[in-house]
Amino acid sequence: MNLLALDLVEQCKNNDRKAQLQLYNKYCDGMFIVAMRFLKDTMEAEDVVQEAFIKAFLKLHQFQGEVTFGAWLKRIVINKCIDTLKSKKQHFAELDEVHLKVVDTEYENEWLVDDAITIDEVKNAINNLPDKYKYVVMLYLIEGYDHKEISEILKISEVASRTQLSRGKSKLKEVLKLAQNGTRS
Repeated sequence: MNLLALDLVEQCKNNDRKAQLQLYNKYCDGMFIVAMRFLKDTMEAEDVVQEAFIKAFLKLHQFQGEVTFGAWLKRIVINKCIDTLKSKKQHFAELDEVHLKVVDTEYENEWLVDDAITIDEVKNAINNLPDKYKYVVMLYLIEGYDHKEISEILKISEVASRTQLSRGKSKLKEVLKLAQNGTRS
């Protein structure tokens, strides 16, 4: 973390309102973009970002600097987004972990899409995945979290994260292949 952000965090720990505003201004746009990826609603995303900052400032004493402040805050935003979605009755479909298979990690890294497919088509296809796959795919492919982090955020096992990612990518490939062939409705 750069010295300015670290200094701001330390000032915020001492309830310096000016430092809190500076930290908010530094990160609010980026956190809004993250929230929009999940919620697709400007008002909800703004609310989540506000709530995340409030929580971050209240829990700032727990921030130890093991990761950047932005990464720490991003996790809070994502958790708030997921809580918002859950509260809207968009629950994750529970998988019976007894029946889950361990996914081959070689396959996990082997994911190619045709160059003709645009990033917007990929994002649209991800948004149309069932929730149990969508969140894992978004956290892994878009947000860059690993399976350990995803399991902590979504409160599922790493095996479930790997399995849901694998199945989500398979469904995503199907949708994108249909889109490329022009047969998707």
